[in-house]
Amino acid sequence: MKQLVLRYMRPYYGRMGIGVSIKFVGTIMDLFIPYILAHIIDVVIPARNRGAVFAWGGLMLLCSLLAVSFNIIANRMASRVASDATEVIRHDLFEKTMGLSAARADEYTKPSLISRMTSDTYNVHQMLGRIQRLGVRAPILLVGGICVTFTLDVAMACVLLATLPVLGFITIYVSRRSIPMYGGLQEANDRFVRLVREDIAGIRVIKALSKTDYETEKFRSINREVVERERKNGMVMALINPSMTILLNLGLVGVILVGAVRVNGGISEVGKILAFTTYFTIILNAMMSISKMFTVLSKAIASGNRIWQVLECGEDMKVMGQEEEGLGSRRMEGRQDTDRIPDETGQGAGQTEGRQDMAGIQEREAVEICFDHVSFSYSKKGEPDITDLSFCIKKGETLGIIGETGSGKSTIIHLLMRLYDADQGRILVAGRDVRTYEPSALKAKFGVVFQNDTIFEDTIAGNVTLGRPMSAEQVQEALLYARAREFVEGKEGREEEGLNIKGANLSGGQKQRVLIARALAAKPEILILDDSSSALDYRTDAELRKGIRQFLPDTTLVIIAQRVSSIRSADHILVLEGGVPIGYGTHGELLESCSVYAEISRIQTGEM
Repeated sequence: MKQLVLRYMRPYYGRMGIGVSIKFVGTIMDLFIPYILAHIIDVVIPARNRGAVFAWGGLMLLCSLLAVSFNIIANRMASRVASDATEVIRHDLFEKTMGLSAARADEYTKPSLISRMTSDTYNVHQMLGRIQRLGVRAPILLVGGICVTFTLDVAMACVLLATLPVLGFITIYVSRRSIPMYGGLQEANDRFVRLVREDIAGIRVIKALSKTDYETEKFRSINREVVERERKNGMVMALINPSMTILLNLGLVGVILVGAVRVNGGISEVGKILAFTTYFTIILNAMMSISKMFTVLSKAIASGNRIWQVLECGEDMKVMGQEEEGLGSRRMEGRQDTDRIPDETGQGAGQTEGRQDMAGIQEREAVEICFDHVSFSYSKKGEPDITDLSFCIKKGETLGIIGETGSGKSTIIHLLMRLYDADQGRILVAGRDVRTYEPSALKAKFGVVFQNDTIFEDTIAGNVTLGRPMSAEQVQEALLYARAREFVEGKEGREEEGLNIKGANLSGGQKQRVLIARALAAKPEILILDDSSSALDYRTDAELRKGIRQFLPDTTLVIIAQRVSSIRSADHILVLEGGVPIGYGTHGELLESCSVYAEISRIQTGEM
């Protein structure tokens, strides 16, 4: 939290200094008013000097006006500084979140990142504003009020001062307990957000399966946990205000008793007693403000630490230099002969040929994509999700990937685009290790439609361009070859029709064709379609693939599909089972050599 404040408040030190100075002057004016009142009662009025009464009364009014004006100006400046600083924090946090690797995002979880972006930044904003407003005013009123009371009457001031150590102990004790409790509350809120997010997104499924009661019970459980944590936090923080009120009121009783005795003995004056009660109220309000400030500070420290954790998380997917790439190549060339490099069929060149130079093969065969003995596991400790995968695809060829659910098909795409780094082996694109590309340069090579991809709340055209500089003709062309024109045509200007969140006002097939148009629009070097035609009928699917080849004849195409018909014409077909490649070849070759593929084909098409 300290680092967060130091980094983001540094540009505002000048404005904060001016605001603090104005706040200081306004607060001093507040402290003068009871002192002037005591002087009027004890000195000016007994002298029966009407002019002096008006003069001192005018001075009181001036101090009041200055106090109000200066405090308003300072509060406005504090609010502006807090808003500006929070805006920068929120921007940097969003930018950092967008740049997180998929592994980091999985580690933090999406609901937690959403919570840090919203409620945590709100808590920090509240703290920054409160500290500037009350963090200056309350201590000045507290310390200044005590100092002024000592100038009025030392004995009564000592009675008041005796209560402060107890109040300080209570405040510190409560604050130390509340900070970790608020951290736990934010974690419970993360789980709460995750459940609500999932239930709202899947509300149709919940209703269709009559699982409303089941999900309601889950919600009741996490809601109860959040409420219980909030209740405990509230009970701890609730100790401060009553404790302060009781102690300070006891102190006020003591002041009045001591003051009455001293006035009766002629040692003190009535005006001082009146001033003491006023200063006592000021000190009480200052202590109450400090207690509220500690509440806000406790929340902000927990939230600030969570924000700083994301902002300062290390880069786990660094760009490898050319020297490191060469070192990696030499290490791999030093493998034993049993480590085979994939040949053009992806099956390996044979043990007797030994290890050949990868770069030479890339140049000779014009290979666009190459997986070289790649293994990967999401958990890093469990079973691998991909095991010893090797294949190569030339530029302009088509690779079809098929396999059972959870066999690792989408994982290949994640590794190819370097959303995750492989645990073993290398992945090359255009002859270069993907780890040597700048992220933006690597992503620019791809057009991709992920499984369960996202339609944004925007127009159809906006979902196709996604902020990229494209003309209306380019958008229409992409829609045409994605076979999306058929539901856009006939309604003039429908490219500008607004879509609901996640494309709720489109059918499944329409959504998939808009997503494919988005991938086609930039004419990528490599086009990836991850189960992107599952909602299309067979005819539209066939026309789509034909249109893609007409539109992008030189683009390397990777198709992940559940249908044999979607990949049967591919130059290469990879069959996966449990993350292990069990077949690689053309459709005809796999019908003869891979029993799993032959079985899938027989079930879907009747072809033996």
